Amino acid sequence: MFNFDSAIVRSPSRSVVAGLRADQGQVPTWEGIVAEHRAYVAALEAAGLDIEVLPALEAFPDSVFVEDPALVFGEGAVLLRPGAPSRAGEAAHLAPTLEERFDRVFALPAGHVDGGDVLVTPGCVYIGLSSRTDAEGAQALVSILGEFGRTASVVATPPGILHLKSAAALIDEETILVTETLAGAGLFDGMRQLSVPRGEDQAANVLRLNDVVLVGAAFPRTIDLLMRRGMSVVPLAVTEVAKLDAGLSCMSLRWKRGRRRGRRAFRRPWVFA
Repeated sequence: MFNFDSAIVRSPSRSVVAGLRADQGQVPTWEGIVAEHRAYVAALEAAGLDIEVLPALEAFPDSVFVEDPALVFGEGAVLLRPGAPSRAGEAAHLAPTLEERFDRVFALPAGHVDGGDVLVTPGCVYIGLSSRTDAEGAQALVSILGEFGRTASVVATPPGILHLKSAAALIDEETILVTETLAGAGLFDGMRQLSVPRGEDQAANVLRLNDVVLVGAAFPRTIDLLMRRGMSVVPLAVTEVAKLDAGLSCMSLRWKRGRRRGRRAFRRPWVFA
């Protein structure tokens, strides 16, 4: 679930400052995004991951957030259909890269799903319905995940939360770090839930990588909470990234390499509407 040795990231484009954001009063700087992205990539490398950095896509301001247009697992990958119209072409740009690295690559055939709405746990893949992920896309993804032998559950993300993983992150095999709002929604049956301190809701989007947890540096009480649980915490600045309604999990696709097999006839045609 969080044992990784490989990752894909994409360099921020200069157009990133025009990316999607709810707060129109907070404009990020390109220099700030680049600095935070470089520190993020360095943290992934320090955690033991081999990183492939893809070139910037100027036509897609949000393309630095590679987790939304795709999912990756050791056993294969899924090209998604992000819910925001401005992101509709991003998956097609990822297709050749994923096809080179995975024996099985599927493309979501209908509906819309953002990767930020997909939380993988040991027993279940949770798919959160949101403004970016609809029921048709979620059900299509359930079927594809079945090809990987994975069980999925479609859940309703509470109003006011952009993505399911904006408010939840797996921190060990049994525990999900959540906001108070998500804790009260009853979405994660059988999982232990640990709430972030009040006022630090954005801190719920942490990223566990092998033996370390990346956490937003602006959330000292959440950092303390995790350290008191014996976790090795790496604080990272994500204040510029947060102005684009994004966080730590959004900026990479992560997986653990399995043994390569011969190519199988599971790939769907690259058709993106």
